[in-house]
Amino acid sequence: MKVIVFGTRGFPNVQGGVETHCEEIFPRLVKLGCDVTVVTRTPYIPKDKRKKEYNGVKFKHLYSPKIKSLEAIIHSIFCVFYARLNNPDVLHIQAIGPSLVTPLAKLLGMKVVVTNHGPDYDRAKWGKVAKIFLKLGERFGTKYADAVITISRVIKEILKKKYNMSDCFLIPNGVKVPQLSQGTDYLDVLGVEKGKYVFTAGRFVKEKGFHDLINAFDGAMDKGYKLVIAGDSDHPTEYSKQLKKMSRDNDVILTGFIKGEELKQLFSHAKLFILPSYHEGLPIALLEAMSYNLDVLVSDIPANLEIGLEDDCYFKVGDINDLSLKIINKLEQIKKVNYREIVEEKYNWDKIALQTYKVYQSVLN
Repeated sequence: MKVIVFGTRGFPNVQGGVETHCEEIFPRLVKLGCDVTVVTRTPYIPKDKRKKEYNGVKFKHLYSPKIKSLEAIIHSIFCVFYARLNNPDVLHIQAIGPSLVTPLAKLLGMKVVVTNHGPDYDRAKWGKVAKIFLKLGERFGTKYADAVITISRVIKEILKKKYNMSDCFLIPNGVKVPQLSQGTDYLDVLGVEKGKYVFTAGRFVKEKGFHDLINAFDGAMDKGYKLVIAGDSDHPTEYSKQLKKMSRDNDVILTGFIKGEELKQLFSHAKLFILPSYHEGLPIALLEAMSYNLDVLVSDIPANLEIGLEDDCYFKVGDINDLSLKIINKLEQIKKVNYREIVEEKYNWDKIALQTYKVYQSVLN
């Protein structure tokens, strides 16, 4: 079965939830017998790091302008024509922005599967015109694709309510259960001690709520804890610049975008993981924290509530006082958690890949 994929910037080692999703799922689909080609966006894959393949997945590196509001749609148009020339059995589009070209792909005679990673038009970074196109992408992907995959029940309910679509496939994000790192050399570089820091990770965009976390963290700093934030912005923005200044002014440690052993050490030795987001599809960073059996504190948005954590793991989104109080409560308690069993059962990448393969089969049959 020949599959062409676009809608991701690329992988490996490219920041983003969609990118992590694709990096995990498509090598597994190759093992299931698919011939997979992922089309990347060249600005995110430097020339000296452009691979022909990765774990069996082939790459086609196609140009896109690195302009926030234009890159996805321009790249997607190029991708559709590239796909038509290469005649896939299934064209798999990731996210609602690129799904805007679904009608064009269908007009050119291709079988299309769309994965809806969430209502991106709710993100603060988009202007009015971009939000209109994102909503159109959601509509066109839902209406014209041969099959629609959603990564959470929340997204599935949105499609049911808005488009009366009840037959989409619910296949969540996943996470690998890791071996805990025993190393601390990267912690030494950052100047933090095991068990004496709070950790979070994500892209530097307003809906991640990192500004709320910094504002709420004073009480924890008084108790000797440090705050470490891993990540960065795709494009320098006024918000990302303000967040970095805010971090410097409040002695917050910024690591930049990291993966591998450095990220593993931060997850392995943190006291608490916090995700203060205003908007998520199904947060892979939270699932990663759970896979390390790390205690977590997250905003009470629908995507986080869907995971079904204990009540003391949630705070009222945007409420800095509530967040501050619950950070202190979490740091003062000694709590052993066992999230690994939940992760292995509900968010297993091998199962997710197999479910996706069955969607492909249903489309072709």
